Amino acid sequence: MAVSTKLHFSRFEFKYLLPRALRLEVESELNHFVEYDPFVADRPDHRYLVRSLYFDDRNLTAFRNKVDGHMVRSKFRIRTYTTDPSEPVPRFLEIKGRNNNLVVKHRTPMDMGIDESYVGGDELAELVMARCHPGPIHQEFCFQRFRRRIQPYALIDYQRRPFVSRFDPDFRLTFDEELQATRTTSLFPKSTDRSVRLVPGYTVMEVKFRHHLPSWFHRIIQGYELRRLSFSKICEGTIALEIASDD
Repeated sequence: MAVSTKLHFSRFEFKYLLPRALRLEVESELNHFVEYDPFVADRPDHRYLVRSLYFDDRNLTAFRNKVDGHMVRSKFRIRTYTTDPSEPVPRFLEIKGRNNNLVVKHRTPMDMGIDESYVGGDELAELVMARCHPGPIHQEFCFQRFRRRIQPYALIDYQRRPFVSRFDPDFRLTFDEELQATRTTSLFPKSTDRSVRLVPGYTVMEVKFRHHLPSWFHRIIQGYELRRLSFSKICEGTIALEIASDD
């Protein structure tokens, strides 16, 4: 499957949680202003799998920083787009962070193979350091690995339907659904690893833009009384899997 290879992002991201009936109404309204991302335009269901394995230290510092509302924070994850380790789909090491209201994401490719399906925990972290392309992201991961002993701890899967604006190439919108969290230290977990559904019956709508929201989207927000919220898939998964609480 073809996926975007853009490695650096700096943008605003707004999130909305939509029940199924409202999602269908909003999506129908949006069709006047957006079109399918080219990567899914020819797919029958116009969506693809997103799989992310998240790293944190033993104190779950990244999780706590999000829950406590720190305006400057970051986290590491491995991202891919398949559940089959033998499928030739890219893997990326990513660092995603927030600097006040701006979301920043940097990614670098990883030279991974089928053997990654048999490793997890510290062994997978060592594999990442060995196979990640050299550069600032690799250096920062190695630094945090030795300084804080970060290691993988939870996996988030979901189906994404992406759209792009017909008028502004910097405006993107995605519908994420069928969210699932798995307690595992591997990118390809065992069938016995515990999994839970997240916000069943709801779609996470994410709006991504560089400068400002277009006026037509403001009208949709007002017309459907949409309420922006702070929503983190990995934080929801961490709580649902009873790894930690938001107290």
